[in-house]
Amino acid sequence: MADTHLHLVLTPAVRQARESPVALLLPRPCDIPPPTMKLVSYHQSLPISDPSSFLDLTGDAPRPGPRDLLVEVRAISVNPVDAKIRGGGGPGRPDGDLQILGWDAAGVVKEIGGDVTLFKPGDEVYYAGSVDRAGSYAEFQCVDERLVGRRPRTLEFAASAALPLATITAWEMMFDRLRIEKEETGVLLVVGGAGGVGSIALQLARQLTGLTVIATASRPETHQWCRRMGAHQVVDHSQPLARQVKALAPGGVDYTLALTRTEDHFDELIEAMAPQGALALIENPARPLELTKLKPKSLSLHWEFMFTRSRYQTPDMGEQGRLLSEVADLVDAGRIQTTMHTHLGRIDAAHLKKAHALVETGTTIGKIVLAGF
Repeated sequence: MADTHLHLVLTPAVRQARESPVALLLPRPCDIPPPTMKLVSYHQSLPISDPSSFLDLTGDAPRPGPRDLLVEVRAISVNPVDAKIRGGGGPGRPDGDLQILGWDAAGVVKEIGGDVTLFKPGDEVYYAGSVDRAGSYAEFQCVDERLVGRRPRTLEFAASAALPLATITAWEMMFDRLRIEKEETGVLLVVGGAGGVGSIALQLARQLTGLTVIATASRPETHQWCRRMGAHQVVDHSQPLARQVKALAPGGVDYTLALTRTEDHFDELIEAMAPQGALALIENPARPLELTKLKPKSLSLHWEFMFTRSRYQTPDMGEQGRLLSEVADLVDAGRIQTTMHTHLGRIDAAHLKKAHALVETGTTIGKIVLAGF
């Protein structure tokens, strides 16, 4: 594990005792075993059906760096990136090294680093953190304060944990990558509207812009969910999309958030878009896209990777914490709802195996959450 032990703080009484002759009988700080914590991890990437795909373990609790918060994790949610890294894709660690996954959490600040200014012990927070550090499948986690937002006061910890990663992704796609103005009009197409990112993107678009929002879904229950999340209209992405979309937006859509396998709909999306429109992706296509097809309409292509700011320590990485606090205010004002759909129980290997198996089907609605160790 990259992070080390919890910091031990001696009270004045203990400090005075250590300075007395009796101190010779007391263990020195370096002799005291570091605090341990429960965690869920694995030693090698395995199919989720394998009994060792996740293990209930204990390890040393981490110690915060100068800008870190040490958070007691109360609840987490599971994302496709978790399953991707566990399966051997993405920025995982070599087999044999413990990997702590998890990039959605809600919890309580227990300790702060020496340079922290934004939070104090006892604050309730939520965050996605950094994919390059130990994740939230553990009782304690260190996270840079700039990536952390105040937790919504009107939600339980589990409902809060459903939001961070998907919220940051959707927000950055719309407002940072596509540069949609908050009061902008036009038409937005959200492909895969019932997933985690789609569920919050629909809400942000309805609450913060003047866009007409069209979602795609393929089942009655996902159609219903998309409308609950804020879609004006819903079309079926198991059928050709362009004809359905143009029946609702004859001039084509101005913006598209492609949240599923873009290669499955690439030609249809181009046909459905208005000239000079903008397309944003989050998934790596399984096969190369013919980008020259974008040229006749002067369509622009944008990538979103929500860990860019934390990985490269960009000067504006604090925007992630700021937007999470802004969304918490929207939740507390009743304008945004949690995207939690399924609560599987406690954070342990058995429940995480079930969560990953569900995520790997690609058919989940909203977010899957777990709470408590």
